[in-house]
Amino acid sequence: MTDVSERSGVLRRIFASETEAAPGDSHEQVVLCHDRDSGLKAVIAIHSTALGPALGGTRFHPYASEEEAVQDALNLARGMSYKNALAGLDLGGGKAVIIGDPAPRAEGGDKSEALLRAYGRFVQSLGGRYVTACDVGTYVADMDVVARECDYVTGRSPEHGGAGDSSVLTAFGVFQGMRASAQHRWGSPSLEGRRVGVAGIGKVGHYLVRHLVEEGARVVVTDVRAEAVERVRAEHPQVEVVADADALIRADLDVYAPCALGGALDDTTVPALTAGIVCGAANNQLAHPGVEKDLADRGILYAPDYVVNAGGVIQVADEIQGFVFERARAKAAKIFDTTLEIFDRARADGVPPAVSADRLAERRMADIGRLRSILLTGPRKQ
Repeated sequence: MTDVSERSGVLRRIFASETEAAPGDSHEQVVLCHDRDSGLKAVIAIHSTALGPALGGTRFHPYASEEEAVQDALNLARGMSYKNALAGLDLGGGKAVIIGDPAPRAEGGDKSEALLRAYGRFVQSLGGRYVTACDVGTYVADMDVVARECDYVTGRSPEHGGAGDSSVLTAFGVFQGMRASAQHRWGSPSLEGRRVGVAGIGKVGHYLVRHLVEEGARVVVTDVRAEAVERVRAEHPQVEVVADADALIRADLDVYAPCALGGALDDTTVPALTAGIVCGAANNQLAHPGVEKDLADRGILYAPDYVVNAGGVIQVADEIQGFVFERARAKAAKIFDTTLEIFDRARADGVPPAVSADRLAERRMADIGRLRSILLTGPRKQ
């Protein structure tokens, strides 16, 4: 259980004043969900609705503490606001986390129909302020169950009118961001012959590997799950496998793609990196503020994670208006142009790309939020 001091720490972050809060770290609403009958313990964090209803997935993970779960929800929700803003979506940012083992209850985990339906009732109670979808530990079939209790669900199966697996366009978007990074770094978007390391080859990573192999890249992978490695090796026998993420980081790479959980770039990993580009699908890759400068100081080009991994949210957002894959894919292809724009702005302003991306997202949220306020309340009298 989380002790009082930990709870106080979380509350201090949530209720921090404008002067106390970190830049962009001001959440509109945090909902704690508890259903004893099903065992549900979840957190729904809404960071911003300046651009529209908050859209973000549901992560199912066995957090070490309730404190860690709340912090992750807050971080992920903030990231979704910035991601949706730079993807050009009229949607705000939110995220949910369910605390527990994501394996089905029949296999010794915590996931069950009753738990997912209870979670759906909590999302429904927010009246559309938060729209959910898949994330780590949740799948299309889970969203179909949640939707039995809730109107505000995307990422459902095609059989139920949904867009299906959002990992498809997440990987496609990361690939476009990687091509843009190559263009900026080497003068050509081609990855042919480049050695690319992919850490985490699960839902998104294995699709990314496919794009890279088709492009002619030399791919090196690692994953904590043997079955994930075996699946990729069966499909692409030429792919090289290393023991763990540490070995991959120290391998001779052109591009490093973190595609597992966040915090992959920290004070230990950044000095060990050999790659000239970091571009991957994981959320919140920077372990703490200042890592973006450490990367820049080492001459490593960092493609901000929430810019390049926006393909999935573009896919599920398209579902809201009636999913058309070709339309969603065309939007995701624009990640190439957005990534290049951020690199160009960063170079012109003399700041790391992560800072440039934050500024661009914050400007759009502020401008549209201000416009919506005027439309709702009328211009302020002088």
